Amino acid sequence: MIKLGVITDGISREFEHALSVMNEFGLTQAELQFLWDKEVGDLTDAQLDKTQGLVAAHDVEVSCISRHIFGGLALGELTESSPAYQEHLAALGRCIDMAGALDCSLVRIMAFRKEMILFGSNGAEQWNVASGAWDKLVALVTPAVRIAEDRRVTLVVETGNNAMITSAWLARKLIDEIGSDRLKLLWDPANSLYCTEAPYPDGYEALRGVLGHIHLKDVEVDIRRATVACRQLGTGQMAPHLPQIAAALKAEGYAGSISLESVYRPTGGGFEDGFRASAPLLQKLFA
Repeated sequence: MIKLGVITDGISREFEHALSVMNEFGLTQAELQFLWDKEVGDLTDAQLDKTQGLVAAHDVEVSCISRHIFGGLALGELTESSPAYQEHLAALGRCIDMAGALDCSLVRIMAFRKEMILFGSNGAEQWNVASGAWDKLVALVTPAVRIAEDRRVTLVVETGNNAMITSAWLARKLIDEIGSDRLKLLWDPANSLYCTEAPYPDGYEALRGVLGHIHLKDVEVDIRRATVACRQLGTGQMAPHLPQIAAALKAEGYAGSISLESVYRPTGGGFEDGFRASAPLLQKLFA
């Protein structure tokens, strides 16, 4: 049975209020990204204790610890010994500690900063491809996966519209090349619209067997104008794909979690208003 939740700071960074709104809608899965004045992995001991108490008091589960590990880092001259890379690995360790304290099995990573063209042939490999970028991505994600193996936690790499992994197809390639069951896909099909991957059937077929977690939101993308507009769930370019995705997940018995990524803010309103507008369709289609 699919478990439904939300990235809590999409409602509010005041964690207790976000959990109260989750309870109002009957959502059970809290994905943690920013709480109060901190990003996950940076909470004080007192804040972590408070988080544990609030999770128990509101009878929810923590689905994923979602710091932006590796997010925005340019591969360039980056190596395993680079201070910036080591800082992100240290933050990963803190997030794994937090996941353990909250009985959570998933920790998110991102896929560095986007290089546009990774593969090519018939001359493109010389003139157009970001030479060596893919191999470096594999090399720098692998140490994080080895940490996850040692710590018995699963990393989920997100499809991001400004990251090396933009599509489910690329995520599948990365996961297959690293070859560890401790690396899965955090599928955000709306992000992959910006690289023209159709969420269904193309994205869904690529991710089968490696899916670890899902983010859902709705958007209108205009690649020619480099523009994205957030929309109420079911009113943007994801609308025709959502029922197909829901039916496919149910048919295959997906028992993981889906987080509503509440990034839609209606005109004159706030992000909580966007959440309240979108949550009913999430429940209707996926519950």
